[in-house]
Amino acid sequence: MDDLGFAPEKATALKFKAELYRAILKCARKYSQKDLQGILGEPQPRVSELLNGKIANKSVDKLLHYAGRLGIEVKGKFAQTRRDGEGSPQRGRSSGIVGLGKFRSGISALGSEKKRLGKFGRR
Repeated sequence: MDDLGFAPEKATALKFKAELYRAILKCARKYSQKDLQGILGEPQPRVSELLNGKIANKSVDKLLHYAGRLGIEVKGKFAQTRRDGEGSPQRGRSSGIVGLGKFRSGISALGSEKKRLGKFGRR
């Protein structure tokens, strides 16, 4: 998902949804569609969609509901994937201000602009 250009938070949600679906599908394959209608409490067209991979319109909440009805225990696994500091604002060394980055180089230019414009900022 990361390689497809999704934002990290979106990629994480899609990975979770895919793994959840895979577990549901593995368990659901043991039953007929008629049995799944009763187990999941869904009409046959929804069961067919589920078995045929049409889950784009299914929320994670709905998939968790299906997992519970099938007796699947869902356990979360949480791991930090970014290295320390990667993707987060950095603290400026001398100023103590977070996330100045490129802006800091423009601060000296701001002072000269202020002098040129005068007290009230008019030209």
